[in-house]
Amino acid sequence: MPTKGTPPTAPGTRRGAATDRTADRTADRTADRTADRTADRTADRAADRAADGVVDGVVDVPAGLRPLSARSVVLSLLLGSHPAELPVHALVRIVEPFGISGATLRVALTRMVAAGDLRRTGGVYRLSDRLLHRQRRQDAAIDPAVHAWDGAWELAVVTATGRGAAERAQLRADLAALRLAELREGVWTRPANLTRSWPGHLAPLVQRWTGRPEPSAAEPAGTLWDLEGWAAAGHALLAAYGEVTAPADRFAVVAAMVRHLLTDPVLPEPLLPLGWPAAALRATHAAYRHELTTLARTAT
Repeated sequence: MPTKGTPPTAPGTRRGAATDRTADRTADRTADRTADRTADRTADRAADRAADGVVDGVVDVPAGLRPLSARSVVLSLLLGSHPAELPVHALVRIVEPFGISGATLRVALTRMVAAGDLRRTGGVYRLSDRLLHRQRRQDAAIDPAVHAWDGAWELAVVTATGRGAAERAQLRADLAALRLAELREGVWTRPANLTRSWPGHLAPLVQRWTGRPEPSAAEPAGTLWDLEGWAAAGHALLAAYGEVTAPADRFAVVAAMVRHLLTDPVLPEPLLPLGWPAAALRATHAAYRHELTTLARTAT
């Protein structure tokens, strides 16, 4: 008996067509979501490469290291300098051990000023405002501010709707930069042990809470982050740094360490596996930066 207001359905006709349409819509939505997630991941990787591109290309460690360009060396030197400026004659002396000639350096500097990477005042080159922001992010990754952890977790739920794939990818990149991990689609979390401010533009896009998992819940850190993979890559970088001797190779390995530290989840010690290499990576980077700072001081 058809319900009130619903026309009778002939067996095998309209009901089958409705079922087909429902199946088609479900398949379309699934395909759309898959395409969106693929686009998001692609955009995320592109954003990461753009944000972390201190050294051109990816260093293959420990099998081999790719050559460094003059632009890569200059940017990495200035990103590690405070203040982020060096005179040209100091840059010439510093990059010489990397096999970069003075003429090649000057061409790179001219192009970097034209591209908005650097500003020039007389014979001194300094980072642009855009790259000063990149420097602050790098500094925060090298020496993140933390406080004692009391077992609480941050929770950020994406409430914005109707946004395109590029906007969603940017939001994902912003949340990942805050060292949050995605528990499920639109739900991001991490231990509440970081001392940091939230960008104001995220306020209308997400709602935030702080809470604690139930005592019976499984520890989520191991599923939110690939801790074993991160540790293995960190140990490989430390081993590579101990093996290489050429100035360009040492420089490239340390630059790779910086990129790796940018992805450190900075978890409380109770949640980390034994032998976590982050502290050793930071110490190695600090020692190498001290070498470069001393070299730059003597060159000016």
